This record gives sequence, C-alpha cells and structure tokens, in this order.
Amino acid sequence: MTGTDGVVASEGRWGLLAGLFSTEHAKSDVAAGLTVAAMLVPQAMAYAQLAGLPPEIGLYASTVPLLVYALLGTSRQLSAGPVAIVSLVTATALAQVAEEGTAGYVTAAAVLAVMVGAVHIVVGVLRLGFLVRLLSHPVLTGFTAAAAVIIGTSQLRHLFGTQPDDAEGWVATVAAFIGSLGGIDALTVLVGVGSLGLMIGVRRWRSKAPVALVAVVIAIIVSRLADLGGRDVDIVGDIPAGLPPVTIPSLDDLGDLVGTLLPSALTITLVGVLEAIAVSRVYAREHRYDLDANRELVALGAANVATGFFGGYPLGGAISRTAVNNDAGARTRFAGIVTAIAVVIVLVVLTPLFTDLPQAVLAAIVLLAVSGLFDVASAREIYRVRQADVMTMALAFIATLVLGVDRGILVAVVGSVALIAQRLMRPHVAVLGRVSDTDRWRDIERYDDARQQPGVSVVRFDTSLNFLNVEVMKDQIRRFVAQDPHALVLDLSSVNDIDSSAADTLSELLDELENDGVEVHMATYRGPITEILDRTDIPDRVAGFYENVADAARAAASGPQPPGSATHHVRARLTRRRQIPGSDRADEQIS
Repeated sequence: MTGTDGVVASEGRWGLLAGLFSTEHAKSDVAAGLTVAAMLVPQAMAYAQLAGLPPEIGLYASTVPLLVYALLGTSRQLSAGPVAIVSLVTATALAQVAEEGTAGYVTAAAVLAVMVGAVHIVVGVLRLGFLVRLLSHPVLTGFTAAAAVIIGTSQLRHLFGTQPDDAEGWVATVAAFIGSLGGIDALTVLVGVGSLGLMIGVRRWRSKAPVALVAVVIAIIVSRLADLGGRDVDIVGDIPAGLPPVTIPSLDDLGDLVGTLLPSALTITLVGVLEAIAVSRVYAREHRYDLDANRELVALGAANVATGFFGGYPLGGAISRTAVNNDAGARTRFAGIVTAIAVVIVLVVLTPLFTDLPQAVLAAIVLLAVSGLFDVASAREIYRVRQADVMTMALAFIATLVLGVDRGILVAVVGSVALIAQRLMRPHVAVLGRVSDTDRWRDIERYDDARQQPGVSVVRFDTSLNFLNVEVMKDQIRRFVAQDPHALVLDLSSVNDIDSSAADTLSELLDELENDGVEVHMATYRGPITEILDRTDIPDRVAGFYENVADAARAAASGPQPPGSATHHVRARLTRRRQIPGSDRADEQIS
C-alpha cells in the first residue's frame, strides 16, 4: 500500500528502507531535520537545566538516541529527544539519590535513562502498550496542566535571578520563591522577560520561525557586548566540546539506586509513551501509513538505553517539535537522522558560542514551551460533553500540584480506573415503551410517544452484566416491577457479556420474581450471551426467549406461560450450530 505522501507503507525488507529514507523526499527531509535541530539545540539545553543537569547533557541526549530511534521506529514524523514533563520527573527522581551538580547526579540520570529504556522494551515486547490507556483524557488534561504549573514555577528563580531555599513540593517551592523576592536581579529579569517577549512576538509574526534559536542568538550577542556575565547575570559557561562520551555506570550501590528510581522509571514510561504515541498517531493518520505502537515502545526504549550509555538522560517524543517536523516537510525518518547529525556538529564545533548564553533565556524557552501544555480547548470540550468529568480533571490537577508528579500520576491512574468502575457500577437502565402504531420499543424518557404496556415492564440494560453492577440492576428491576405487573421483559440487546456473579444474582432474582408471581421473558440476546445462559439454569426458569422486544411483549401480555417453554429452542439452536463444521461465530447472535 502507498500513502498519499508516496512512501510505501509496507515494513518488509524494503519497507524499512522506505520508512527510513526516500529519494523523493530527501530534500524536504533535510530541511525538516535542520529546522527541528534549530529548535532542539536550545530546548535540549533548557530541558537539561530543568532536570538539574548541565546543558551539554541535553545535547548528548539529542544525538545517538535519535539515530537509534530512526532505525527502529515506525513514526516518520515523531521528534524524539528531551521533553519538558520527562525532564521534570527526572529532576524529582534524581533529587532522592544525589545532590544537583555532582557527578553522582549525572550518573544517576544515565542509570535512570537505561531503566526507562528497559521498561519501554519490556512493555513493547510483551505487547502491553494498552496499559497507557489507564489514563483517561480528562485525567491526562488535568495532570499535564499541573505539570506545566510545576515546571513554570521551577524556572522562576532563573528568570528573576533569585536564590530561594531548597524546597520539596510545589507549595513549598512557591513559598520559597516568594521569600526570595527581595534578591531579584533587575538585569536578569530584563534579559529573561525580554527573551520571552521576543519569542512570543516572533511567533506571532512568523508562526513557523525557530523562535528559541532567534532568542538564543540575540541573547548571546547582547551578553557578549554588554558583558552580562560580569554583571552578575548567570550564564551557561563552558560547555565541553566533542562527541558524546561512552559512559558505563559503576556497579557500586547500583541495586539501591535502581530500587529508588524504579517508580520514577515507570512514571516516565507512562507519561512519555502517552505523549509520543498520541502525537505519532495523528500524523500516521494524516499521511496514511500504519503505526506499530508496540514497536514504537521498543524503539523509544532502545533510544533511552542509548542515551544512558552516551552521557544523556531520559527522553521521549516531543509534541511541539513533531508538529514542526511535519510542517517543515518530514516524510521519512531520515529527517531525524539529519537532526542528530546537526546536533553532533553543534557539539563538535559550536559549543564555545553558548558560553555567554544567560540562564534566564533557557528559563524563558522552557516557559514558552510548557505553555502549550495548558489545553484549554480540551478542558472546555470535556465540560461541554460531560460535566462530571471536570471533577476527575480537577482531581488530577490538584493531586499533582499538592503531591508531586510521581504521586500525582498514581492518583491520576487510580482516578481513571475509579471513573471506569463508577460508570460500570451505575450504568444506564432504560424502561421501554411501544411507539404508537409500530412494533418499535424505545426509552420512555427520551421518546414522548413511547408508551408502556399495562401490566408489563420492558427493561433494557445498556451495559454488560458483571459483579460491579448486578446488584444495581437487581434493585432497578425491583423498583420497576413494584407497580405489580404480571410480566417482565428483559431486553438484552446491549449486553455483550455476563460474568458468573451476574448469572448467580440473576438466578436469585428469578426466584424472587417467581415467588412474587412475575413472569420473565428475555429478548434480543446475542450469540455469546446464548452460550453463557446455556451453561446455567436460567433458560429453564424463564417463560420465553424472543428475537425482538415486540414479540416478547406480546407474549408477556397474553398471559402466563409455563416456565422453560423456550428452553428447547435455545438449546436446540446451540446444538445445531455446533454440528456445523467451520460455522462463523459472527452469525450466532439472535438479534
């Protein structure tokens, strides 16, 4: 198959080469790779600062890992490398094991990267990528917004030139920053705020311009001319020139280090995969090619392992750089290789140019980048579609701010699972009525012309029956038959599964209804439900099984029928199907 961009989508022997390089798109891929490099170089240094690491560590993480991802990945537009949220979680994790600025801190970052890569690879090989769905969209929106606030707060000291006391947690960090406001450096504020304003202005003028690079170049020129470093403005300082060093972490105390960092490695994997897979799917759909999510996990895992052994720190897939990569013309993974080569050239040749770069400029770059994490449009859409989800979004936001990113993501996952459980426990149950002069039965709360049949309750469960909701279902049925009808019709058209707990409870309910003189009929059940019911005594306890609600309601209204009158029909139908070799299960359902 060939996508609209002319690149063969197959991933066979030649498909790999097609995904990696295409002569048809070589020129646009080179342009895209250089454009992303112009954006990545200043971002990589800024995100390394966010992680509490020297700026060159961010550049190291943007070289060999990008080559590894290009060779193994399936997304042709994803821009791998340092990202904001991963950098924040890295800083939180490393603070537990080493002091910022020490060799142990840098070593721990490399170990964490290898651990993150190993988790990615295990999840990908075992095809467990579906686990990232544990974060619902409302929870993810609240979590990322809170992460943006935490990241922004962490950069204020660089933007204002203050020296707040070390603090743990967002609230304490804000308090420490407020307490340090007496030490604001006016020149640092001018540089930082001026750089932020410059980038915003350039972006509004030319939306696709590499605004971070523009700010960096101008700031370096101004810094050298005005000798900002000599005027107490913090600058980057010397950056080691040369290729990324091969680093093999010492095995001393490695066990304790791994044990401490493991929760953070799992958090980075969850957040990083969500971000990378989500953005990759957008552009895979746009360019009509297949994206293998599990292979993406392996590729990102291998890239993280590579960054750990080449002096870097954990990385992910960047949403903003991926968008720039696509808009600049990237159509194969060759664009990522070009980006990596460009960063290597910067490391080998151009690092002396960054010596006079003010730290406040890097803080401004981070602030501008994380502003995109505030997805106001999504929040409004969540409120418009389902207002109850706003509470879940708010819970994730507050929990992340108060408890921190690691615990916040745990609360977010638990919140997502709890939301699913809550919806399963309180599903929609419809009372059906007959639409005038037709055989159609509809929800009486939604259709004004639907009327209940005297003496008969027709009930539809709009979910599968399981241990979470079956007691609710039983209570609902009791309420519906409280008006003393002589018959009950259960419409099973929306029921795809019944677990053993639900089957037992349903059997108990049939006993109760039989004692109350209520006759039960079942209608529009599906093939899998037929098989489950056949393994219980339920077919012997109901008055009839019907292919539609209208027939069931007519039978229920006609008067009492002997229990089990439809049992032979159900069992005989199952027997006939089983005797047909190669019968298609898709044809089994009675609906």
